Amino acid sequence: MARRVMYSCGVLSLLLLIISIVLLVAHTFMDMVETEVKKATVLKNGTEVFNDWVNPPPPIYMQFYFFNVTNPLEVLAGEKPVVDEIGPYTYREYRPKENVTFIRNGTEVFAVSPKTYIFEPDKSVGDPKVDLIRTINIPIVTLLEMTRSNKYFKYIHGIVEAVLKTYNENIFLTRSVDDLLWGYKDPVLSLVHAVVPTISEMFGLFYNMNTTNDGTYVFLSGSEGYLNFTKIVEWNENRSLSWWTTDSCNMINGTDGTSFHPLINKDDILYLFSSDLCRSIFAVYEASNTVKGISVYRFTPPAKVFANVTVNPANAGFCVPEGNCLPSGLLNVSVCKQDAPIILSSPHFYQADESVMNSVIGLKPKKEDHETFMDINPLTGMLIRAAKRMQVNVYVRKIPEYSITQQIQTLYFPVMYLNESVLIDDQSAGKMRSVLLESRVVANVPFIIMALGIIFGIIFVVLACRPSRTREEGTEDERGPLIRT
Repeated sequence: MARRVMYSCGVLSLLLLIISIVLLVAHTFMDMVETEVKKATVLKNGTEVFNDWVNPPPPIYMQFYFFNVTNPLEVLAGEKPVVDEIGPYTYREYRPKENVTFIRNGTEVFAVSPKTYIFEPDKSVGDPKVDLIRTINIPIVTLLEMTRSNKYFKYIHGIVEAVLKTYNENIFLTRSVDDLLWGYKDPVLSLVHAVVPTISEMFGLFYNMNTTNDGTYVFLSGSEGYLNFTKIVEWNENRSLSWWTTDSCNMINGTDGTSFHPLINKDDILYLFSSDLCRSIFAVYEASNTVKGISVYRFTPPAKVFANVTVNPANAGFCVPEGNCLPSGLLNVSVCKQDAPIILSSPHFYQADESVMNSVIGLKPKKEDHETFMDINPLTGMLIRAAKRMQVNVYVRKIPEYSITQQIQTLYFPVMYLNESVLIDDQSAGKMRSVLLESRVVANVPFIIMALGIIFGIIFVVLACRPSRTREEGTEDERGPLIRT
């Protein structure tokens, strides 16, 4: 009986080990998991994936930090600006998808994404309606640049000078945070508006951007391939941009940055389109981590995304006008911001050219505080934690015809930066952990079978050795003890 059990354990052990090795080589159970993930990652009405895409459960927060200028007179005299960072002023951001319509047999989805911002006093340093910021006067700087490039400049620059003196306008102004963000009626713009109605008399960095959307989108549903999940194919009825000087720079690539395809590898390059940046960018793998018990890959935009053409020749198309290339770390978006001299960068000029960082006193770039990143679960492609960080700067230079700029240095003047962040909520994290646990169990079935094979192998060895020991002990008992005389 014992011998029969022993042989059964040996055969079963060998059989289980062979089966487990075959399953591991064939990737059978891992393929089953991946197939189910691919099948589930499709925008289809009524599914959990679709509902979470339309109304993302995790809370999104938008934080604004302003740079208050402490030495305006010295700047006008040609010295470096000295700035103090003031913030955050935090707003809860709501961004549901609306007017969602499936088109082209369900392969594409039309949608808009209006954003609403609600102030969060408990997460802020003060009251945006009360707190004052001294910063660069963007409407005036824009007006000076626009009139200088006008063919009738020699006739109108005297009028502009008179208007500036009449309204006591200068390169700098002091306004509340609320005014600078959401808009105020500018006296000089009001005069211009009377002559040129297309120029608004209101100015604000986020003017007309609360409870409004940034345009219409057409996304791929993923039904024709999981790699196409939520890729943007059209924005504002266009399949490409028109601001930049090369076709590659005008391409609309990737998703909107809120979702990605599943089964992400470390060598993947993730593309995303940002209407704020007026361009597409890409991110690469940086590190692996765990967030709320969920494994993630961290992807970040490398320095070459905003590098000068000497470092990344592919960025030549972002030099506008053609050939007018900025130092590394800067992007001229005036072409898509109504010709306002707006230059975008990472906060505190993180990853920008050293000469740019050294032109302003008070900036301290830090990777952990100023880098844009996305923590993505590689199996599902779900965004677990992310932060989009962007700084608004104004190009300021001496314009000889205007007395108020006579001694000023050429500067990329920092105005403010934003930190738009998201972290998965606890309920969603719990669901995700359950899904990942189930997938791990299924994927590890071959290892479970192998473990059983090893256990039966151990039992076989134990049973095979046990009779031998018993016979040896029996022989020794028959001989008896040896007595020396």
